[in-house]
Amino acid sequence: MKVAVSGSEGFIGRNVCKQLLIDGHVIVPLDITNGIDLCDSKVIEQVPEIDCFIHLANLVYVPDSYINPEKFYRVNYLTTLNALEVCRRWNARLVYVSSYIYGAPQYLPVDEAHPVFPFNPYAQTKIICEKLCMGYHRDFGMKVSIMRPFNIYGVGQKGKLLIPEIIGQLKEGNTFVQLKAAKPRRDYISVVDVAKAIVVCSKISIPFGTYNVCSGESVSVREITEIINRHLNKKVEFVFSASDRPNEVDETRGSCEKLKGLGWQPTVSFEQGIIDILKSEDL
Repeated sequence: MKVAVSGSEGFIGRNVCKQLLIDGHVIVPLDITNGIDLCDSKVIEQVPEIDCFIHLANLVYVPDSYINPEKFYRVNYLTTLNALEVCRRWNARLVYVSSYIYGAPQYLPVDEAHPVFPFNPYAQTKIICEKLCMGYHRDFGMKVSIMRPFNIYGVGQKGKLLIPEIIGQLKEGNTFVQLKAAKPRRDYISVVDVAKAIVVCSKISIPFGTYNVCSGESVSVREITEIINRHLNKKVEFVFSASDRPNEVDETRGSCEKLKGLGWQPTVSFEQGIIDILKSEDL
């Protein structure tokens, strides 16, 4: 296939492109770092004929969505709208990478039938964009796969998320790491497995589908620090305090049975994923 990938230079995008090349597909990379702004509708005319569009170019850091909500709504909506228009032009499938949008779970594990709840501005933008994708499927017969990854982690991840934040402090030589609450549990999924799931959904014949991308297991912040310490060359002390993050969710744990039905399976255990990160950073 010929596949456009927006956000191709990002953390997930690089892994998706790697997997696409392994599978023998042709990539059309689209990234703001290469001067391609998907918020600009002129991009629609610039993208060559494609079979599939994998849309990853969104703003993602939740705390920033409280600081600058206008930017989050504008960028996430416009990039998705223009990606859909590219697909409409070429009769291509869209793979839209959404997020965990279920809020505090009403039951565990969370499946795709669980009610969605916009528990922060970022999640609200994702729900809006999912509705936009549904509308294009309904009105134009567009083939769409919506991916809902839970907590993604892996080698090369940067930013202010928990694991890269810890790794950043360790690289600075800190032997004392201050964190917030120790209790919250999250379903972590390796970026390698996320990339494989996205590629699987890029070539299915199902007209429309929504799929959780998760491991089916949850890990607490404290357990993460214990795993890290088990595999560090030099042990560190982790100290916890109360979380001040708005609308904190105690636990997320998903069901990926629907995605497994397409032949996908998570392959990287959380501990192995952490070992890979520590090795890549020589820690």
